[in-house]
Amino acid sequence: MLRLRDYQRASLDALSAAWARGGADDAAPGHLIVLPTGAGKALVIAALSRETLEENPLARVAIVTHSRELVAQNFSELTRSWPGAPAGVFSAGLGRREAGAQVLVCGIQSVADRLDAVGPRDLVIVDEAHLIPRAADTRYGRFLAGLRARTPGLRVAGFTATPYRLDSGRLDEGEHRLFSGIAYEADTFTLIRRGFLAPLVSKATLTQLDVSGVGRRGGDYIPGELEAAVNRDWITRAAVAELAEYGRARRAWLAFCAGLAHADAVRDAVRAEGYSCESVSGETPRRERDRIVAAFRAGTIRCLTSVGVLGTGFNVPEVDLVALLRPTRSTGLYVQQVGRALRCAPGKADALILDYAGLVRMHGPVDAVTVRSATQGLGGAGASRAKPCPGCGALIALNASTCEACWTEPEVDEDPEAPHEAAADDELAILSADPGLPGPEPAGPAPAAETGWQEAAWHPVTALNLEAAPDGLDLVLGWRDGPAEAAWRVRLRPERSGYEREKAVSWWRGLGGGRDAPMSAAEFLERAALLARPASIRIRPGRQSEHIDCRTRDGRILGDVRRLAGRAA
Repeated sequence: MLRLRDYQRASLDALSAAWARGGADDAAPGHLIVLPTGAGKALVIAALSRETLEENPLARVAIVTHSRELVAQNFSELTRSWPGAPAGVFSAGLGRREAGAQVLVCGIQSVADRLDAVGPRDLVIVDEAHLIPRAADTRYGRFLAGLRARTPGLRVAGFTATPYRLDSGRLDEGEHRLFSGIAYEADTFTLIRRGFLAPLVSKATLTQLDVSGVGRRGGDYIPGELEAAVNRDWITRAAVAELAEYGRARRAWLAFCAGLAHADAVRDAVRAEGYSCESVSGETPRRERDRIVAAFRAGTIRCLTSVGVLGTGFNVPEVDLVALLRPTRSTGLYVQQVGRALRCAPGKADALILDYAGLVRMHGPVDAVTVRSATQGLGGAGASRAKPCPGCGALIALNASTCEACWTEPEVDEDPEAPHEAAADDELAILSADPGLPGPEPAGPAPAAETGWQEAAWHPVTALNLEAAPDGLDLVLGWRDGPAEAAWRVRLRPERSGYEREKAVSWWRGLGGGRDAPMSAAEFLERAALLARPASIRIRPGRQSEHIDCRTRDGRILGDVRRLAGRAA
């Protein structure tokens, strides 16, 4: 039986709602579902396939991905959760070409130029959608264009943990995009808190890799120069000595390295510390790689060193230590590597991330990373987004008031009005940081005395209430200005589309409700207890409207605008 968790069910409901709304342009008719590693993506894909056939018994589905391991994994999950599924495999790597199957699990390399064999399909599900290149003339581009020519109403659903690419940004933006938007995104932090994913702990390591002189190509470091910079014997020995000390009581270690020679050097250093270790790369023969991974899964190998593989599609829930020894400008690669430790396993209390490459500082905590284009200088000089806890050394968010590992309270800026260092970095964030939706600024410059923008004072928020409205709901914020009491109503319409839906989602997330924003006003009211009152509010009067800024307790600014003369916001 297919038994979905609530967020898995919500993802499929959101996808159905996105398809029902329509409006996707012809160039990008697909929608994305974003689920962290370990959140049960394969099960959701199986459920989507089954429900498609239940709705239309004649429908034909293709589940496409990029590696034989993922093809086998998806097929296994599909048939395990749906016994008797009319499913088959088309993969040269697996030696199977069952093209006539109603639900076809396939590798893109095997089917991209065999459209006649695959035949018309009503739904294409792309697993690991972040690996789709942006250019139109690619295997995925040709495959989807060919199927769309055969079935004009073709639906496309993409699944990924990282909805962006270093070379071209978000998957749902820009020329040649294959997806028109994100239908649903689950929040890593929320799933950890609810026990669906393993807690992560990140330590500030004593050994740090120096890549200050390494050049860049295509947005990331040049591989040869990178390996030359980090593959130095004394650095490797120091890092591995620390790794061995931290990992002594941990079961399964993964070390991500910068090149073949580096992976072998780290492997040899781990062995010298007295632990079993093997290295795995794209050049490792297939059977040998399968043997090594099986031994690692069984616990007879303590550590795997990897270069170029194991970042996606690697499913060993027992992994409880990840060593980041490969500096990268790619936020997606960082998230995928850390994601190998997110799965829960019996006896696994948490997973330790040892960050020798400075990735947590560059990209931020894994549930709130920053993604910027290469031309904007991802990370950049001094763009630290995390800090070590003064009590235990765990890396925590810059604006964290307490370390959840040891409950130490880091020193904070005494000026409550001073901007948080993390706030500026969050302006371009696209994974989980959300700067809110401020109201539009007045057209053209205006004197400060006339607009009042410069003089507007901040006032503590004294109350937060949600009230039902005929076409949605109102969020009522109470505040005090001296002896006078006042209130501001923020109109929230979560059931609408476009700006109004985005505004409702922004306020929900900004007030601490979590990534999974309610789809209706009724659900908003049911889950209202999750929301936290903002710290302060200010009103900025203009010529034709009033603007509100709310500062949340973690430093975000949420905005709203209200037209004067009785006109609706």
